[in-house]
Amino acid sequence: MIRFLAICLAVITLALPARANPYADMVQMRLVPGWRTADGTLIAGLEFDLAPGWKTYWRAPGDAGVPPVFDWSASRNLAGLTVNWPAPQVFAQNGLRTIGYKNRVVLPLSIAPRRDDRPVTLRGTIDIGICSDICVPIRLTLDETLDTPGTRPVPEIAAALAERPFSAAEAGLTSRDCSIAPTADGLSLRAAFTLPSTGGQELAVVETGDPMIWASEPRITRRGNTLIAEFDLLHATGGPFALDRSALRFTILGKKHAVDVQGCNN
Repeated sequence: MIRFLAICLAVITLALPARANPYADMVQMRLVPGWRTADGTLIAGLEFDLAPGWKTYWRAPGDAGVPPVFDWSASRNLAGLTVNWPAPQVFAQNGLRTIGYKNRVVLPLSIAPRRDDRPVTLRGTIDIGICSDICVPIRLTLDETLDTPGTRPVPEIAAALAERPFSAAEAGLTSRDCSIAPTADGLSLRAAFTLPSTGGQELAVVETGDPMIWASEPRITRRGNTLIAEFDLLHATGGPFALDRSALRFTILGKKHAVDVQGCNN
């Protein structure tokens, strides 16, 4: 219900003219030019500079908040774009858990041009949520041309890339097993990972690939090298739904590092 109300608030606020949003100055965004890799991919960065005390959300925002939405459809010479997410922080406020970034964050972009001999113009809108004592959605716009850059990495983008969660192989994950069972309201999901500790009090986040499916706070237990995360899953309509195991994506957040696990075996 909290997520539903937050999404409704976002839709209402984003429908207003930009000048009607009194919180627009709480975040500044700029495009950081980067470099070209050996395969022709352009690397750039989106920098978000937040006012003191303000936070913004990760791609899975937690108990409350609106996930970022990027629309690059008006861009030129763009074949594809991937946002690379640095490992986020976990915040607790008013009994709710949210996931995101504070102060400043750079989101590295991997950009595939349609034609390597022409510049890429990134033109689009970025809808994000920002939060302090209150949480509000903000719409930002971008219209920047990336000329052919050099091949030397830009330190601030490279540092953000280095903060990405480890892959399953990098983290030493050797197995993942999921079991799903029906409940009175939806489904229960139990995921077991054979994985060395990521440090401290660990948290697991699940993304189902369907924004209409809500996941509860996980119940986490660790038994040696096995981390078990259990979730209750509900559909926004309250009705029955199917769950695609291959679309499941887990992020395990620990004090030392985070781990990105995609897909789940039986």
